[in-house]
Formats: sequence, structure tokens, C-alpha cells
Amino acid sequence: MYSIIELNNKQYKIEIGKPVLVDKLETGENEEISIEKVLLYRDDKNDVKIGTPYIKGLSFKAKVIGVVKGKKIRVFKYKKRKDYRRTIGSRPQYSKIMIEET
Repeated sequence: MYSIIELNNKQYKIEIGKPVLVDKLETGENEEISIEKVLLYRDDKNDVKIGTPYIKGLSFKAKVIGVVKGKKIRVFKYKKRKDYRRTIGSRPQYSKIMIEET
């Protein structure tokens, strides 16, 4: 069983009981969130429901486990023959959520 949901204008594939990394949410740790924007739902019998754009009456409950930092992203800028070099980097933050029930 899996579903495709929309959260913060991005799409994620989720399964019940498995953690998922999503873009950082404004909620705190150990808070429950409700996900109503379900785009696709596939159950164990291979029955597929596709929303137009969302499936009405289907929602998921998820619990925020915590905030995790991603891999460092490095950006290097330079201009040839001008002695101009800049290295900047950042580490994106993600929220780790656990999908609990429908």
C-alpha cells in the first residue's frame, strides 16, 4: 500500500509505518499533522484511486519525529581571468514524519 501526497507544494510517496523526509514544517516535534491532499492511493489489492486533483474523503495522520539536516550543498562561482572565486554552501533542513493511519 502506498500513496502520493502533496505537502508544501511538493509531492511525496508515503507508506504507513515508514518515516519520510519532507521540507521543514512550521510545527514542533511530536506534533500530529493531518494530510488531506492525497493525489493517488493504491491498496494491497492493486486497486488504484486517482484524484482530480485530490481524492475526496481520504486523509492521513502523521507525527513529526524531528528536524534533520541534509547533505551540504556547495556552490562555487568564478570568472575566468579576473581572479574572482567564491565558495558558499548550505545544509537544507528537513522534517522527519511518520505516517500513522488513514
